[in-house]
Amino acid sequence: MERTPIPVLTVPTAPYEDQRPTGGGGLRRPTGLFESQRNYLPNFVQSLLSSVDLRDRQGCTMVVGSDGRYFSKTAIEIVVQMAAANGIGRLVIGQNGILSTPAVSCIIRKIKAAGGIILTASHSPGGPGGEFGVKFEVANGGPAPDMVSDKIYQISKTLEEYAICPDLRVDLSRLGRQEFDLENKFKPFRVEIVDSVDIYLNLLRSIFDFNAIRNLLTGPNQIKIRIDAMNGVMGPYVRRILCDELGAPANSAINCIPLEDFGGQPPDPNLTYATALLEAMRGGEYGFGAAFDADGDRYMILGQNGFFVNASDSLAIIAANLSCIPYFCQMGVRGFGRSMPTSTALDKVAKVMKVPVYETPAGWRYFSNLMDSGRCSLCGEESFGTGSDHLREKDGLWAVLVWLSILAARKQSVEEIVRDHWAKFGRHYYCRFDYEALEPRTAYFIMRDLEALITDKSFSHQQFAVGNNIYSVERTDSFEYIDPVDGTVTKRQGLRIIFSDASRLIFRMSASSHVRATLRIYAESYEKDPSQHNKEPQAVLSPLIAIALKISQIHERTGRKGPTVIT
Repeated sequence: MERTPIPVLTVPTAPYEDQRPTGGGGLRRPTGLFESQRNYLPNFVQSLLSSVDLRDRQGCTMVVGSDGRYFSKTAIEIVVQMAAANGIGRLVIGQNGILSTPAVSCIIRKIKAAGGIILTASHSPGGPGGEFGVKFEVANGGPAPDMVSDKIYQISKTLEEYAICPDLRVDLSRLGRQEFDLENKFKPFRVEIVDSVDIYLNLLRSIFDFNAIRNLLTGPNQIKIRIDAMNGVMGPYVRRILCDELGAPANSAINCIPLEDFGGQPPDPNLTYATALLEAMRGGEYGFGAAFDADGDRYMILGQNGFFVNASDSLAIIAANLSCIPYFCQMGVRGFGRSMPTSTALDKVAKVMKVPVYETPAGWRYFSNLMDSGRCSLCGEESFGTGSDHLREKDGLWAVLVWLSILAARKQSVEEIVRDHWAKFGRHYYCRFDYEALEPRTAYFIMRDLEALITDKSFSHQQFAVGNNIYSVERTDSFEYIDPVDGTVTKRQGLRIIFSDASRLIFRMSASSHVRATLRIYAESYEKDPSQHNKEPQAVLSPLIAIALKISQIHERTGRKGPTVIT
């Protein structure tokens, strides 16, 4: 029986003025906005698809996945219907719509797709009252560069119609190929539903010594681990890779069922929100703990008794131990990258290893260019994102497997490895204060006035006395990045105060949330003397924080008594 072709409709619409993607081609908004505003999602998806040149779009393959949050299945259906109507030839989608961000990057690169669409709002809350997002990956498997984001935004401002096949229905639960005949199309539109883990797992097998990790988790000197997927996308990956493949007991993995509201908690792997894991680790039963965010690109590491490894230290320790990973023994190490707010701990390792360090704005897209050009092997951000040139995205599970590989090779605890690193390279005391949900105009004027203050000539070489500490300003700037690959200049990426003892204060507006504004203050102080490595970071950094609060007047101007989150 011949199938009736599915009609392709052109639907009139009116543009929205607020669909400018933030870093990496992503649009993140309150979920209610996507649900209540007419054509809000179709408008953005059409703008995204139209940003791909017609000749590149016709018949191409794209990858689609989500972190499983509320509204994802509705959104996937719309994305599929619009991709078909816009000439995409094939979509590869994770089973039940589930694919981690690293897995999407992996599949794009493996099958040489034209790009991918990820439905995620990262570590932001889910559910009807939470946030939803649409993120565009380009052909290298990395976040869309700024020029692509700008093109999407320009298209969105003048959009008058979108194309869709509203009668097209895909069964996301059934593995395999589904084909659809469309009106006025010579070739059928294909959808392939793939196992969410398989392709990504095969990549990890080629990078790590799975036997060494398996022996760590199951051998005579095995350690007990506790892994929290925070009810995000990582549950299936943790169970399949760490439990089934590497032998960790099934009860090692908690919160492994993806939930639309992530169990009512923000899927954010830090000490504020991963409290269940922290309490379990403090009990002393487990030797290694980790948590992941909603889409699997961020992670947190804890040692026995709840010993916390900050993300900047984790990046530096991974860099110093890359010889534990077969992939790097084979490929070599060409350079390191870190975002500007990330501590300079990585720089100390790079100096010893005699490899360059690239300091970039926050946002993984800046690392992609470096990796594509062969300049960079390992990159990381203080926001718990680390990855290498095996992908073009940060990769939480990859980072956890690196840590397990280091534990297996060095036969030390997490805390011993960290303390040995401090003894060799010095300790970078570091913390971040997040002031979330600020009124945007207030946050803007705080940053504007602060920039005027610190870039004034009179601020240069100013001294601040706090208790017994005296800090002398050595230099200040508004951070600007010149891409060494293509010469692109990115300005106004955060305010820096660098003191004569190499301590740093950084002020930055975060682009990761669109509900309201987030202002972040970062403080860093370096200590070489091992006898001074056992202090609490907050105590060491309190004089710097006092300076930051004084010159920014953030509490007085916002009415806040303190930050929302301290990392």
